[in-house]
Amino acid sequence: MGNFREVDAINLNAENVFDLISRRWMLVTAGKNNNINTMTASWGCLGHLWNRNIAVCFIRKERHTFKFLEENDFYTLSFFPEKYRDVLNYCGTHSGKDVDKIKKTNLTPNFNEAAPFFEEANTVLICKKIYTDIIKEENIMEPSIVNMFYKAEGQHKVYVGEIVKALVK
Repeated sequence: MGNFREVDAINLNAENVFDLISRRWMLVTAGKNNNINTMTASWGCLGHLWNRNIAVCFIRKERHTFKFLEENDFYTLSFFPEKYRDVLNYCGTHSGKDVDKIKKTNLTPNFNEAAPFFEEANTVLICKKIYTDIIKEENIMEPSIVNMFYKAEGQHKVYVGEIVKALVK
């Protein structure tokens, strides 16, 4: 696992998760062997549900990464130091359908037994899917959310994953 050490998810450094996800972003990655894909995400949740530590991500069906999350039981959320902002920008503005983002950004994949992650990250959450569902427009109680996020593009699918391993440098 390179320079990583495993920690109990409950003992992760007390970073502000709102800042970590919405401002610093993360890479959501899934796949096996050399068939992997990653995308930048700034929406997500960390918490406790069903007596498990969980991580939640939201992926639109139109995204190339969607297929990888659908085909695999595990995914990872990788968080990076600020010096990787350009990498996160690139992975958020280019599709894996069109370009090999990992090669283009010089990221180093680590092929964990469950799911791939990147050596350049400083925190990695390895997650096992335990629940998925499509966000349904009719269940959104605030009309401005529908107008802002779902009129031009499709719905998100919610992936709730049990954090089975937390890795830090």
